Amino acid sequence: MVFKEYDKHRSVFYFDRPSLNLKVFIAIHRNKTIFPSFGATRMMMYANEDEALNDALRLSRLMSYKSALAGLNYGGAKGVILFDGNHPDKSEVLKIYSDMVNELKGKFITGADVGLSQEDVQLMTRNSPYFVGTKNKPEKCTALGIVKGIEVCLKQVFGKGFISDHTFAIQGLGKVGLDLLGLIYNQAGKIYVSDISSEKIEVAKNLYPNIVPVPVEDIFKLEIDVFCPCALAHAISPKMIAELKCKIVAGGANNQLFNQEVGDALFSKGILYAPDYVINSGGLISVADEYENRFKNENHIEKKLEHIKSVLETIFEQSQTQNLATNRVADRLAEDIFNNH
Repeated sequence: MVFKEYDKHRSVFYFDRPSLNLKVFIAIHRNKTIFPSFGATRMMMYANEDEALNDALRLSRLMSYKSALAGLNYGGAKGVILFDGNHPDKSEVLKIYSDMVNELKGKFITGADVGLSQEDVQLMTRNSPYFVGTKNKPEKCTALGIVKGIEVCLKQVFGKGFISDHTFAIQGLGKVGLDLLGLIYNQAGKIYVSDISSEKIEVAKNLYPNIVPVPVEDIFKLEIDVFCPCALAHAISPKMIAELKCKIVAGGANNQLFNQEVGDALFSKGILYAPDYVINSGGLISVADEYENRFKNENHIEKKLEHIKSVLETIFEQSQTQNLATNRVADRLAEDIFNNH
């Protein structure tokens, strides 16, 4: 196997159940030894095991950055279930996966990512105490945190942090993208949307009739104020930079930049980039609160989401004073926390 995303990870676990054609990777990046590591689990098709393993390594590293700048004590982790469409019984797969998580004895706390639903997590909580995301709605908290972050971005660029009358393009109408759309719909000016699923576009159009659907290949080319990547990774590639006409990039997708140099290019072009693992940390904040507290308290969580605003303000200030791209500043701040504390 090729470990190109390996970054001094603490542990990588591999589980194989040939009878179910089931393979699982769980990667744990850095963490303080007395605290568990957090990271959702995704279930999806991969070209091969190398691709799945590197996804787990990359995303677990991202979760360390996210946790550090969210002000949490937890390390970063990720679970990946390789899915090839041939599993005979999903409920049986989930039961076995929860057994695998139990084998780690609380080192790994997880919930739902791509390919898993809140109902799937509820099923697994019957067999394991190490699943979160059933009391709160992580995607709703993620979207709410993004809105708070966008307000900081708007104030940085336009002098006032109000959604009203600004134009938006939302790439991806999954759970987070649709919730984000709902939160800004009554305040924003024109909102453009795209998704590879025509059904998701139809659902969004029925809920929010004034949105403007555009082809997937055109969503990032629009002359708008805020571009919100809310689909999968690498939403912004080197080739796209010349075609971007937005003033702000702020969305819910993980690993939005194809590489660090893309962040440098955005900075050079004068486009303000809100580092993804900062602005989309609301879901992690909510599940960490669920893990720590027996009872749900939305007001308590919303107060914690204010932390996103203060961190972004710090990043933007240092970016200006150091003449450094915001992604570089954010990485330095996070690495100082999880490498030296």
